[in-house]
Amino acid sequence: MDTFSSNKRSAIMAAIRSKDTKPELIVRRYLWKRGYRYRKNVRGLPGTPDIVLRKYRVAIFVHGCFWHGHGDTKMPSTNSEFWRDKINRNKERDNRAKQRLKEMGWNVMTVWECQLRPAKRDATLLEIESLLNRSYLSQYRRPEAEEDYAMAAEPTMTYDKDI
Repeated sequence: MDTFSSNKRSAIMAAIRSKDTKPELIVRRYLWKRGYRYRKNVRGLPGTPDIVLRKYRVAIFVHGCFWHGHGDTKMPSTNSEFWRDKINRNKERDNRAKQRLKEMGWNVMTVWECQLRPAKRDATLLEIESLLNRSYLSQYRRPEAEEDYAMAAEPTMTYDKDI
């Protein structure tokens, strides 16, 4: 049983942001300062990724640990079955969206809220940039030259000495 009235619960849930969250802003500010340009919440892609870098074919999801069931987040004691089912549905939806994006040729990265805490933030942001660089190089790198260079020369001609 819920401890709040339905109107109060509705107001609480409406205040929970799904866009422009603090973890999302941390990642976006980092990318912008480093010169990466992106689009936010692109609805035309499966799962509506939080950050999309088309040039790099990278879609980034910034997930809250509780809402997407990461790690050992504490489950609410009231109505726990509802929350367990909801979080499992969120996980399944996330996996379907990632799979469809990969099938479309996108590189997909999930950044968890806990990875953006001060202790791990720098390493996480560098990992994002590393993925972008690898993605860019895999798309635009010149093909490797073959090791055996076949010489294109005409066969040796012998001339008659009767001239």
